[in-house]
Amino acid sequence: MRKYEFTGETMRYGSHRLRRIRSVAAFSNVLAGEIGGWVETERNLSQYGDAWVQDDAKVYGDARVCGDARVCGDAEVYGSAEVYCNASVGDNAKVFGDARVCGNATVGGNTRVYDNTDVYGNASVDGYAMVHGNARVHDNARVCGSAKAFGDAEVYGSAVVYGDAMVHGNANVYDSAMVGGTANVDGNAAVCGNARITAENDYLVLKNCWSSFRWFTYTRSDGMWKVGCFRGTGDELVAKAYKDSERSGRCYEAIVNAVRTISKELG
Repeated sequence: MRKYEFTGETMRYGSHRLRRIRSVAAFSNVLAGEIGGWVETERNLSQYGDAWVQDDAKVYGDARVCGDARVCGDAEVYGSAEVYCNASVGDNAKVFGDARVCGNATVGGNTRVYDNTDVYGNASVDGYAMVHGNARVHDNARVCGSAKAFGDAEVYGSAVVYGDAMVHGNANVYDSAMVGGTANVDGNAAVCGNARITAENDYLVLKNCWSSFRWFTYTRSDGMWKVGCFRGTGDELVAKAYKDSERSGRCYEAIVNAVRTISKELG
């Protein structure tokens, strides 16, 4: 059963010819005969489910809106982007490229979500934020303000990235961690727990060059170390390392002591 039709009203939008839609049946909170937004072809908005494009929102190119998703306001979804499940894209947000917004995720404000990005779960992207590359934002995480998440970065849990902060490379921000200000979290950083990062010197990423060759992170706000599955204080890290081997213990102890000295100098 069809849920919408074209009104006959059209507009040129760049190289695309968009057509206004109108519902032909009541569904969800859409009334029969309600005027909707703009799509290029029927492939842009599924005739099934409660998905809807409303207000002056535009969906075009090979983009797809389906499930119970909503695109509203002056939002645009285009390229090969997909918005589905119960997700919503509104305000002046733009979702494009091969980006996917799904679950109960919301994208609003003046945000840009593009490339091969995934925003899902109960995540939100708003303000003037940008999420692109292969970045993933999910669970209850939020990227807002003028923040950017890109590269292979992942923001999840209840983490918040805000202000003018950037999270990129292979960096992970999760749990209840917050990254804001002008912080630049990159490389292989793992910022988690209740860590607070607002400047370049609020964290340190080092590499184990004596045994596992893996990266580990120190966050100044809580004095915690993240090494693989371990997260704890410097003393706890050293004690654990000595249990693994004398050499590992000495190496971690030297690093922990050096970082303590540096932290005192930084104030």
